[in-house]
Amino acid sequence: MATATPFQATPPHNLSRSVREEAEAEANYQISNAASAEPFIPRGDTTVTLNYFRPPEDGSVPFNFVETPPEGQPQRNYTDEDFQVPIHDIRGREDEYTLDKHAFKVVSNVPQSAEPEFVDDESIKKNYYPEVEKLILDHVPGSNKIFIFDHTIRRSSPGANRTPVRRVHIDQTRKSATARVQHHLPEEAEKLLQGRYRLINIWRPLNGPVQANPLAFCSSDTLKDEDLIPVEHRYPDRTGETAGIRYNEGQKWHYLSGMRNDERLFLECFDSEAFKPDTRVQGGRVPHTAFADPRTPEDAVGRESIEVRALVFGP
Repeated sequence: MATATPFQATPPHNLSRSVREEAEAEANYQISNAASAEPFIPRGDTTVTLNYFRPPEDGSVPFNFVETPPEGQPQRNYTDEDFQVPIHDIRGREDEYTLDKHAFKVVSNVPQSAEPEFVDDESIKKNYYPEVEKLILDHVPGSNKIFIFDHTIRRSSPGANRTPVRRVHIDQTRKSATARVQHHLPEEAEKLLQGRYRLINIWRPLNGPVQANPLAFCSSDTLKDEDLIPVEHRYPDRTGETAGIRYNEGQKWHYLSGMRNDERLFLECFDSEAFKPDTRVQGGRVPHTAFADPRTPEDAVGRESIEVRALVFGP
């Protein structure tokens, strides 16, 4: 007569293979489903292609027409060339960078803006400009007067008025920054130009965290004088000046991965203090550009951003 085998409970870790596989599949699904709720953000150091200035072949003065050029004239008379450039992610080390040395800095945990949509210029001037002015006064030591003269909204969507610019450049030169003071503040210009004056862009995403077309910026202290080429920026009624940047392997490039809506990037395009003899300031000219990160997924959300340009005076 057969003897019954006593019942023994199976320990949890001795589940049958099929049961274990089902449990693992369910766990992986839950992890994958949770991860899919957050966008993929490329992070860490990498190497990217940056588009640099290439001067006119005939040696003429470089120019660019802001609007439709006169008949027979090209939109611009210079070209571009691409270089592979290593780029450093400053996420987690934001506080190491300053305007006086690198010509850029990051400010985090900025309160939500009173500007609701960033689609109407007058509303932006009314609601957002005062916030930018306060931000500069709070984070640029010695500043005592701010004049905001314009802003640009960039969107990656088809048909957008302005899109992210993938070309290494600086918005202003010494000549054009000085002209801005004279143009916007003519009655005070003579006095203001005797003190320290700067031109600073305040950049932020509108639909962060940024997945595609992040902004790259180069440390000012690694830029040589010969790297910077003045370019005439021709308007119908006047001529401004921007700067094209020639490639130099000594330039050190950075970006802030996954930049959020509560973060602001200060980009110092000009600082009069940098031109004084025996100055401690190495900043005052920060090349920057949007770039395509090869790690960005094909279905990434296109970047939307706003940059506000301000003249900053003092101390």
